[in-house]
Amino acid sequence: MVIVFALLALAVLVAANWYLWRRLFRDTTRGPGWARRGGAVLIGGGWALAFGALAAERAGAPFWLQRTLAWPGFLWLALSVYLLLGVLAGEAVRPLLHRFLQKRSSVGAPTETPAPRPHPKPKPDPVPTAAATPGQPAPVQPKQPAPGQLEPGQSESGQPESGRPEVGESESGRPESGQSGSGTSESGASVGETAAPSRRLFVSRVVGGAAAAAAVGTVGYGSYGVLRGPRVKRVTVPLAKLPRAAHGYRIAVVSDIHLGPILGRGFAQQVVDTINATQPDLIAVVGDLVDGSVKDLGPAAAPLAQLKARHGSFFVTGNHEYFSGAEQWVREVRRLGLNPLENARTELPWFDLAGVNDIAGESEGQGPDFTRALGDRDTTRACVLLAHQPVQIHDAVDHGVDLQLSGHTHGGQLWPGNFIAEAANPTVAGLERYGDTQLYVSRGAGAWGPPTRVGAPSDITVIELASKQA
Repeated sequence: MVIVFALLALAVLVAANWYLWRRLFRDTTRGPGWARRGGAVLIGGGWALAFGALAAERAGAPFWLQRTLAWPGFLWLALSVYLLLGVLAGEAVRPLLHRFLQKRSSVGAPTETPAPRPHPKPKPDPVPTAAATPGQPAPVQPKQPAPGQLEPGQSESGQPESGRPEVGESESGRPESGQSGSGTSESGASVGETAAPSRRLFVSRVVGGAAAAAAVGTVGYGSYGVLRGPRVKRVTVPLAKLPRAAHGYRIAVVSDIHLGPILGRGFAQQVVDTINATQPDLIAVVGDLVDGSVKDLGPAAAPLAQLKARHGSFFVTGNHEYFSGAEQWVREVRRLGLNPLENARTELPWFDLAGVNDIAGESEGQGPDFTRALGDRDTTRACVLLAHQPVQIHDAVDHGVDLQLSGHTHGGQLWPGNFIAEAANPTVAGLERYGDTQLYVSRGAGAWGPPTRVGAPSDITVIELASKQA
């Protein structure tokens, strides 16, 4: 079954890229040449780099190789998505543009006027004949042409036609370029027939060029949005059990930083500076901090030691930690001053803070354990749970959690990826209520794969807790 699915996915990928090549390169050129060959190399090479970047990251290849492949490979993934969307959208525009150009050419074409018919020449008066003298033959009279008939070698104007080219001929007597006596081109095709291929080529170039420009612009702007750093979002969450003294308590929530071959130490410093500027009471890092080993990314994560909050910084694992060595990263973040919550709970002055491992840890016997984290707590106190994936909300409801803080979805990251994320998660972004439990999902600070976001801007959220007793 896995092999069948893989073959089907490969067939879809090949068909989509053949269609992309056809619309962008074959239909926009007059024939085989360097442009078509270059297009095939571009598309094939882009996917080779993309698969190479994914394989290098998962296999733990040398970090320099990961970085070399990551930028072009992952950017191609994003670019190919929007190139395909662009040419698909162009299919709706193509017939409209064809119709417009055809109507415009028919309106602007000159109408033919019939050639004037020659007027008959007046019949000349008969020349009187001289009387024949006896013994002499009668003089021969020249033969008069019939009315309207031209003499041989004479034109209508009465001028000799020798030395004057006929209409449609050059001085050498050959037909002029692109014309013949029947109104056809040298190849025999009519003018209307030769205009159609030119119109099709023009439409293909306009639509293909517009699709390429839109795709490049979209990916460029989306990448700029990631690299400039996340923006702060503020959300107020009322909790029924929160005491009056905790009204206005601020929790800075950051998820999905994804330090790796593309987003490194400079990006981590941006995130830390942005969080510290909000002056939170508590910092919650809810998973997917890294994509790589401590050996490769330890220096990139070093700025996390600068995080400052009155009640400290806390961390739970995400699925990507288990791709990168969760145990070594738990030790590393502890060394940097963060408090890992591995299926554990801590009692803060006004509420309980708990954290559970990510579902991906089940493959290593380190999956989420809600009973261990929440089983013996005082249920009269408010409880805030850190859990990377939103799907863990159902267990949180069963254990009486008041607020769950999650990430994982990236808000879809690349539109229309949000529709796929909605199918796999109860909440993609924002605050929603499930029974007596509220769930807040951050879009995340970084990006996985392409360093690009479209329709899902990155964020660091400051949750302000509100007491209903205030």
